[in-house]
Amino acid sequence: MSAAPTRGRGWQGAVLKLLGGDDFELTVTGTEVITDHYVRVNFTGGGLLKKRPLHPTMWIRMWFDDAGKLHQRGYTLVDADPATDTFGIEFAIHEGVAARWAQKAQPGDMINATFMGSKFAMPEGVRGWIVAGDPASLPAINSLLDAISASAHPDTPARIWLEYQHESDKTIPVRSRPQDTVEWVARERDGAALVDAVRAAAFDASDHFGWVALDSVSTRAVLASFKNEYRLPKNSIKAQAYWIAGKPFS
Repeated sequence: MSAAPTRGRGWQGAVLKLLGGDDFELTVTGTEVITDHYVRVNFTGGGLLKKRPLHPTMWIRMWFDDAGKLHQRGYTLVDADPATDTFGIEFAIHEGVAARWAQKAQPGDMINATFMGSKFAMPEGVRGWIVAGDPASLPAINSLLDAISASAHPDTPARIWLEYQHESDKTIPVRSRPQDTVEWVARERDGAALVDAVRAAAFDASDHFGWVALDSVSTRAVLASFKNEYRLPKNSIKAQAYWIAGKPFS
């Protein structure tokens, strides 16, 4: 497969270009099936990591061709190496154009991507982390754990809730350390089960940093719990909805 052309991106592409988004052509170097619902595709970045400094949770927008119409989806870079301009992208497999592309990807295939809007600076002076996510956001969570391990305070603990839809999701590698706590929660009641698990464990975490990325409804609910029950200041939370329940996100 050749790279998707830049035409056909519609209003989304026009807005990204007006806002200064950088376009890059990625080339597939290999693929790996991690579970029956999770696939990793490795790339060279077409100069991406030469031009843009690497940061934890760094993500890009990839453009997928669906019968001549392009659709963009955001994905976190995995095991990025600026020296070689290489990285992986991990796809949680659901019905959708991106998932179909990932399952068929072969070495040499090319795809266009836009860098726009990704930024995150590791906070200083926190006593711990509270994190909520799912397979779609696990690449970002793993990059956070790697960054904590590489920081001046590598022993800082993290409490992590991960929502799963398939039993095999629980076998996806989590880069937790001995001081971390990881709780897998089945997706039940449209995500309310994970929200309840977060609320049930509440404590005064005002000296912690919170990070949450789930479906849009669950993200808002966990964000509210972090603010109200965990007493986290607004500037000590990073929250971003990764998908909308009932709509394909891969």
